[in-house]
Amino acid sequence: MSFALIGVLGLACQWIAWRLRLPAILFLLITGIIAGPGVHWLDPDALFGDMLFPLVSMAVAVILFEGSLTLKFTEIQGMENVVWRILTVGVLTSWVSISVFTGWLLDLDWHLALLFGSMVIVTGPTVIVPMLRSVRPTARITNILRWESILIDPLGALLAVLVFNFIVAQSSGGNEWLAVMLLFFKILAIGAALGCGAGYLCGWLLRNEVVPSYLQNVFVLISVLAVFAVSDTLEHESGLLAVTVMGIWLANMRGVQTEGILDFKESLSILLISGLFIILAARVNLGDLVTLSWQALAILAFVHFIARPLKIVSATVGASLSWQEKTMISWIGPRGIIAAAVSALFALRLSQLGFEGADLLVTLTFVVIIGTVVFQSLTAKPLARWLGVMEQAPQGLLFIGANSVSRTIAKELKKNGFEVMLADSYRTNVRQARMEGLKVFHGNPVSRLAEKELDLVGIGRMLGLSQNDDLNLLAVQRYTREFGKKRVYALSSQASQRKSDREKISEELVGVVLFSEDATYSKLASLVAQGAEMRTTNISEEFTFEDYLEKYGNKAIPMFLLDSRKRLSILSGLPSADQVPAGSRIVALVKAERVVEKIEEKKQDAAKAQ
Repeated sequence: MSFALIGVLGLACQWIAWRLRLPAILFLLITGIIAGPGVHWLDPDALFGDMLFPLVSMAVAVILFEGSLTLKFTEIQGMENVVWRILTVGVLTSWVSISVFTGWLLDLDWHLALLFGSMVIVTGPTVIVPMLRSVRPTARITNILRWESILIDPLGALLAVLVFNFIVAQSSGGNEWLAVMLLFFKILAIGAALGCGAGYLCGWLLRNEVVPSYLQNVFVLISVLAVFAVSDTLEHESGLLAVTVMGIWLANMRGVQTEGILDFKESLSILLISGLFIILAARVNLGDLVTLSWQALAILAFVHFIARPLKIVSATVGASLSWQEKTMISWIGPRGIIAAAVSALFALRLSQLGFEGADLLVTLTFVVIIGTVVFQSLTAKPLARWLGVMEQAPQGLLFIGANSVSRTIAKELKKNGFEVMLADSYRTNVRQARMEGLKVFHGNPVSRLAEKELDLVGIGRMLGLSQNDDLNLLAVQRYTREFGKKRVYALSSQASQRKSDREKISEELVGVVLFSEDATYSKLASLVAQGAEMRTTNISEEFTFEDYLEKYGNKAIPMFLLDSRKRLSILSGLPSADQVPAGSRIVALVKAERVVEKIEEKKQDAAKAQ
C-alpha cells in the first residue's frame, strides 16, 4: 500500500506543478513532510529497511548522470564572461560565505559546514526555467540565469561529491593528512578513470551502432548502474563521481547523439525524482525543524539576501549590466533537485560514519529549497516590474517543425528582423535548419526536455507547422499556457476538413487557424517543392493593397502583415483593405510562375470539358 501511495502522491504533485507552473520539487517535499512526520502515513525506514541507502544511491546516480549529459564544452566556449565568472569566482564566494556563516551560527563541524555550503550553491533548470517563463525578464537576464542553471547543475554536483569524498577520506584516514590526501586522490582517480573509460566505451558502441536503437536507452541505464556499482566496489564513495564524469564524456563525444537518451532519462527521472523526494522528505525530523526554527530562517535569509548578491556582485565587476539587471539576477536563485538529492544521500552516509549533526543537513537544505522557491516565485515578478526589466510583448515566433515549409517561412521572418526558433525531433530537419542559419531545438517540442532547455527568450507566439497534426494539437495545448490562447496558431488539418461538425475537435483546442482554412501542410509543402518562395511587399499610396491583389491574385498566400511600427500580425485569412494601410508590408508565399501556369491550364481544360 505504501508503494502505491508514493506513486499516487508523486503523480499528483507533478500534475499540480504543471497546472500552477511551479517547480514540482516544491510540492514533492511538502507532500513528503506531511505524509511522513506530519500524519505518519509513510515510514521509509520501516518500508525499505537496509535497502534504503542503496536505493537512494542508485536513484541519485541516475539523476546526476542525466544532469551531466547536458554539459557541453562547446556551449561554454562562446559564453559571456559574466556567466563564466559566476561559475568560478561566484561559486567560490558563495560556497565559502555560506559555509562560514552556517558553521558559526550552528557551531557545526567544519566538514559538515563545507558540505552544506557546496550543496546549496546549486540552482538548476528544473526550478529556474518555470520561474523565468512566469516572470519573463529581459533577454540578458534570462540568458545569464538560464546558462548558470544549466552549467552549475553538473558542476555543483561534482563539487559536492568531491567535498563529500574528502570528508570520507579524512574519516577513514584518521588525522594523518598524507593518508587522507592519498585516499582522496584514490577516490578521485578511480572515479575519473572509470567514468572516462565507461563514457568512451559506451559512446563508441552507440556511435558505431553496435547496440540497436531500440536497446540503446536500456543499455545506457544499465551501464550507468553498473559503472556506479563497480566504482563503489573498487573504492567506496567513488561511484557518484564516476557516473558524473561518464555523463560529461558522453555529452561531449563526437558523433554520439544524446537527445534520445535524454528523452528516456527525463521520463525515468520524473519517476525517480517523484518517489525519491517524497521518501526523503518523509524522513525529515520535525523536532529538528522546530529546534532550528530561527537558525534555519536565518540561514535562508543569509543565502538569499547576502550570499547570492555577493556571488553576483563578485562575478559582475566591470560588466556592462545595469544595477537593475544585477539586482534581478541576484534575486532569482532557487535551489532544486541536485541539492535535495545529494543532501539526503550524504546525510545518510555521514550518519553511518558517526558524524553528529549530519541529519541537520537534510532539514536545512529542504528549508533553503522550499524557502527560495516559494519566496522568489511570489516576489520575482513584482520586482521585475518595479525595476523595469520585464520583457515587453515579445514578437518572436516558435515553429513546431523544422521541415521545408517552416524553414522557408522562418528565413523570411528572420530577414525582417524577427526572432525565430524551430523545434523538431527529426535529425535531418534539424541539421538542414542549422545549415541554413536558423536556431533550432533538437527534440520533441512538448517534452520535459523542451521545458528545461528550449530557449524562448524573445518568443511570444507559436506556429504549428508540423506535418503531424497530432503534434500541432499537443503543441497548441502545451503553449497556450505559455503565450495565451490567442497567440498559438496551427495549420488546418486536411483530415478535419472532411469531418462533420459532430466529429471536429473544438476550436479552443486546435488554436487559431494559421494563414487560411485551406492552407494545409500538404498544400504548402507541395508549393515549396515546386519552387514557391517567400516575398515581402511594401504597401504605399502608389501601390495599394488593391494593386497588390490585382498583381498577385491567387498567385500569393498572404501569411503575415507588418505595420508601420514593425509589429507583426499573423493572418488567418485574406485581410481587408482597411487592415493594410500605406506603410504596411505583406509577407506572402508566392507561387512559382510555372505552377500558376499549370493551374490556369487545368482551369481552362476543366472549362472546355464542361
